[in-house]
Amino acid sequence: MNEQLCEQLRNLHLVGFIHAIQEQSESLQHYQELTFEERLGFLVQKECMRRDNKRLIGRLKSARLKQSATIDQIDFSIARGLQKKKFLELAQLEWVQQHHNLTIIGPTGVGKSFLACTLGDKACKNGLAVRYFKTSALISALLSAKADGSFPRLSANLAKVDLLIIDEWLREPLSEANAREILDLLDDRYRKSSTIFATQFPVADWYQLIKEPTLAEAILDRVVHDSLRLELKGESMRKLTSKVQPFTETFAV
Repeated sequence: MNEQLCEQLRNLHLVGFIHAIQEQSESLQHYQELTFEERLGFLVQKECMRRDNKRLIGRLKSARLKQSATIDQIDFSIARGLQKKKFLELAQLEWVQQHHNLTIIGPTGVGKSFLACTLGDKACKNGLAVRYFKTSALISALLSAKADGSFPRLSANLAKVDLLIIDEWLREPLSEANAREILDLLDDRYRKSSTIFATQFPVADWYQLIKEPTLAEAILDRVVHDSLRLELKGESMRKLTSKVQPFTETFAV
């Protein structure tokens, strides 16, 4: 491939084309019997794949998932109330297309964040916009944006998020001021987009963890009725997967 053509392709941002042409040139015996249209089709396919991968990398970067987690990494054999069929149905993400929410409930270490991130990863791969926050970080971001004048931009960005993951939901009780921020956010997303709430607390305990009763009712009203639930149980995955033997030796004082 001559340098002038290569430069023109670069100017057109057809890097995938360049790589595909080089590949065909280096393996000419595999392509010389193909028609012009067939060889051109391979070039176009290579460029489309490159662009799709680039967009996926961008979505994953923007999502800021807590951890890199994919569905094939899930161990369904561990006893924690996770039904493989049910979770794989959730992974089809029809509930996101219908703008429903998902609440993942379970004790510390049972894998709530990991499962939420696997769904976030799948959503990114399906072309959806995803964003992960711990609850405290989300509230801090909202308050900081209001203080420095960047709230309109943050609000607009969050409005474009198809799947918002709120981790450690209600780990600390919500003050009245923080509850107002959360309510405004959920109100903007109500039946327009989806949210995952990962929490240690059953829904029955939420009301008492939101300090102002009126705000508590409003938040629950926007979350509970349109939410699917995934309830987990069992021991911490950190304990079950630890390679360190339990420490049982005692010492006399």
